[in-house]
Amino acid sequence: MPRSLPYVVTLGLAAGCALKGDVRRVELQVAVLQAERARADSERAAQIDSLRRLTLAVQQALTAQQAYLVQLRGDMKTDLLAVQQQLLTVSELTGLSQQRLTELRAKIEEQARQPVPVVDTTRAATGPGGPGGAAPGPPVGPSGNPAGPGPDQMFDLSLQQFRRGSLKTARLGFREFLRVFPTHERAPDALFYVGETFAGESADSAAAVYQQVVKTFPTSSRAPAALYKLGLLAEQRGDKATARAYYRRVATTYPRSDEANLARDKLQRLGR
Repeated sequence: MPRSLPYVVTLGLAAGCALKGDVRRVELQVAVLQAERARADSERAAQIDSLRRLTLAVQQALTAQQAYLVQLRGDMKTDLLAVQQQLLTVSELTGLSQQRLTELRAKIEEQARQPVPVVDTTRAATGPGGPGGAAPGPPVGPSGNPAGPGPDQMFDLSLQQFRRGSLKTARLGFREFLRVFPTHERAPDALFYVGETFAGESADSAAAVYQQVVKTFPTSSRAPAALYKLGLLAEQRGDKATARAYYRRVATTYPRSDEANLARDKLQRLGR
């Protein structure tokens, strides 16, 4: 055996070991690269999935917003039409009410211009019960005004307008009622409702009318109601002392009225 053979064998073995080590290192590097690539792919997939969910959410939000805008546009159109119809109705009712008030006023003035029936003086002297008996006059109502449907029609028409919310028309009717029938039994109601028509517009005007009710018709059932309203107005503007004064007047001057019980409750809450 030549002497160089062991050397060649040793060299071959060393070369084989070196080749296996390189292959192993290459395999490890490939594994590391594959792992990094898999991790990068996983992160990319997660980002893509997140973007996909975000896009879907945005699309759903846009769809919902579009549907809401369409519905809002439809509701606004419907409300606008309803408001227009209400305006037309109010305009028609106002025109009709003013026309009826004018007709009633003309009718009342015509009745007032009619000549008074001539009283038979002979019969007045003797009368149905003998000399000195009272002569029959024209029929009168409880207030002394000529009986008939005029006052009631005017008051009821004005009250209808008040309940419908046509406050200016109602105010005009009640004031005309008070001008023509200042001593009618429903005059306190008419004056009180004039104050009510001002309640939502001018607190000072309403208060002035309520005070007029108490001063002009102190024995009517509207007097305690007007005093109580004055107390509410004072309380609304923060004047508790004045409010308590009005409530005390209701409770002491009109103790049996419905407003008296309300006034006592108010006094307990405000403190006497």
